[in-house]
Amino acid sequence: MKKIFIFFILTGLAGCTLADVKVEMLSERTALENQVLGSYNSLDAQMLLAASVRGVDTSGNITRPPEHSREYKDTINAMQIIDFHADDLDTFKHLGWVGENNQGLVEPFSINRTDVPDELKSFADTYSAEEFEFVILKINESREKIMLRVIYMNEDLSESDLTEVRKIFAKINAENANPGDKIQDAEGNWLTKKEAS
Repeated sequence: MKKIFIFFILTGLAGCTLADVKVEMLSERTALENQVLGSYNSLDAQMLLAASVRGVDTSGNITRPPEHSREYKDTINAMQIIDFHADDLDTFKHLGWVGENNQGLVEPFSINRTDVPDELKSFADTYSAEEFEFVILKINESREKIMLRVIYMNEDLSESDLTEVRKIFAKINAENANPGDKIQDAEGNWLTKKEAS
């Protein structure tokens, strides 16, 4: 809001009239979504960089990796955990065992092994209920760490913004869900994502 106010003051001082200037206003939510998504993408790039850093320089000397905070390391680890379990999570969603809730987390449902497609029977038989719950717990813990890190990375956000950041992550997760996946709307209703038209 301050930026828009300053923009109008500057355009007035520059002698411009509003008739000459086309202003596209983004809602604060859209700007916040872009900010959160930018921070998440930055973390994703940092994870890839951390995985590809070599311990030897061009002269053949062993180099020390850069020092990072415990929180940074925990966040990169959280992203690696999510990446590691991505295929299993997609299969859980395909089987209808989990959905994307409106808090940016994975919501487990009951495990139904009776209506499993033939090509997924061996996968479905692999997971005990305890292992399934453990994987969902690890994914959700990792998502929580990432959401908190995104807040930490943005000086104009604080933990009091966590509710809004959760909604943004929920929206991103719903957008990235495959057709047929269960997603929870803002009112708490569970829907099945439809094919894009």
